Parts: sequence; structure tokens; C-alpha cells
Amino acid sequence: MNWLEHILGSNWTITPAGGSTGEAYYAQTEGKRLFLKRNSSPFLAVLSAEGIVPKLVWTKRLENGDVITAQEWLEGRELKTEEMKHPRVAALLSKIHHSSELLDMLMRLGKHPLTPDEILRDLKENQKVLDRLDPRIEIHQAIKFLEKNVHDVHHDVHVVCHCDTNHNNWLLSADDRLYLIDWDNAMVADPALDLGMLLYTYIPVDYWKNWLQEYGVVPDSPMHERMKWYSVSQALSFIQWHQMRGEYDEATIRTEKLKTIMKRHEIIK
Repeated sequence: MNWLEHILGSNWTITPAGGSTGEAYYAQTEGKRLFLKRNSSPFLAVLSAEGIVPKLVWTKRLENGDVITAQEWLEGRELKTEEMKHPRVAALLSKIHHSSELLDMLMRLGKHPLTPDEILRDLKENQKVLDRLDPRIEIHQAIKFLEKNVHDVHHDVHVVCHCDTNHNNWLLSADDRLYLIDWDNAMVADPALDLGMLLYTYIPVDYWKNWLQEYGVVPDSPMHERMKWYSVSQALSFIQWHQMRGEYDEATIRTEKLKTIMKRHEIIK
């Protein structure tokens, strides 16, 4: 953390903030508090301007080319699982998906629309390696489902997708503002990618119609099929990610979630 002390000075107290990259920190001194991250995407500035993440305070480039960003460190808490069905969650996700500013910036950063074929190809390539370590029948049942339906889920509308709408990425500040944080995995894709995982994980089926109306759409059969496909593919992607990091306990938890989704879809009995 010497690079942080060099930027901030020795009078700041700096503590790791956790996260998957290990490159995030909290810093505070004399009533000032910041959330610092190394090599955040330039996308963060637009997210801040749109009010989707806490305010960006400053950005600094180090001599080695690394970029440090400082955001407001807000008092607040992550959303509870039952709070994910609140209309505010639907409204914020809709704002993100309908933002031309976010889409233009992400496209300028070189993100091209992610297709179902690309997702399936990457999952299958990863699984060839992972099968040597931990082959699981549920994984192959999921891949067979994705293969069977991949040609039926193509969609012409692409938006900025967060790609990890887990409840712990939704921050409710002490002054009652809602944010969606941790944008490291953002992609340009079918909005069903975000919607499928969120709805199948958190929203009771009998509440889907109301939730999606708050989001701004009237669901139809093709949309349901796309959400189903993406909920399975995203669940599988997270399992592979944890397996590749050697986090087998977390991979097992994610596998149980995948089994729940597939039973709900009647992919497995």
C-alpha cells in the first residue's frame, strides 16, 4: 500500500476493502473518508455522473501507468435478499439499461455486444479444463440445455449489463440513496442477462409481472426464454470462476443455486 501513502500522505488510515481483485481500500483522516480503487475502468466517471455509483472525487495516474480512483465512502448497507423485489431496484436497473450515455462510453472502450454463441463457447472451453479437476453432472446438464436453446435466444437490443446483480452489490446509503456498485464485469449484452439472474434468484414468480412493469416492460414468452437461458449461463459462469480460483466451497454453493434454477426450469427433476 506504499503507493496509497505516497498519494494521500501518512496521516491517512488505510484498510483493505476486500473484493475479488484485492485492489480496493478504505481511507480516512480527520472526518474525510474515501473509497479507493486501483485501475478502475474509465467507465466509472460516467456511472458517477449518472448517479449510479457513489460520487467520483478524483482520479490520479501513477508513474507506472496505473490509475487510482477515489469515490465517496458512504455510510450504508447492502440490500437484503427480500429487498430485491422493491420497485427502486427495478427502476435503477431500468435506468442503467436505458442509458445511451453508458452504452456509448462502454462501446468506445471497446466492448462489443456479447452474443449467446460467445457465452456458450467460452463456457464449454472453460469446462474442458475444469472437468479434469471436478467434473459434475449438473454442469453438463446445464451446458446441454444451453446448446439446445442457443439459437432461440438471439436478440437485437443490446444494453449495458452489470453482469453480477447479486444483492451485495446494491448499496443503500444512510441518506436513502440506492446505488449499484462493482462494475468490473460490465458488458454490452441482452438486458435479459441481468434480468434473468436477478429474477430467478430473488423475485417470487407471482411478483414477476409487477416487478417487470416497474422496470418498464410487459414480459412475453421470448423474453422469458431468454431470461431462462441467461440465468443458467450466468450461474454456470460463476461456478467456473470460483473453480478456477480454487474456491471450491463457494463453487459448491453456486452449484446448488444452479440446481435450484434448473429444477425451477424443469431442466432436471
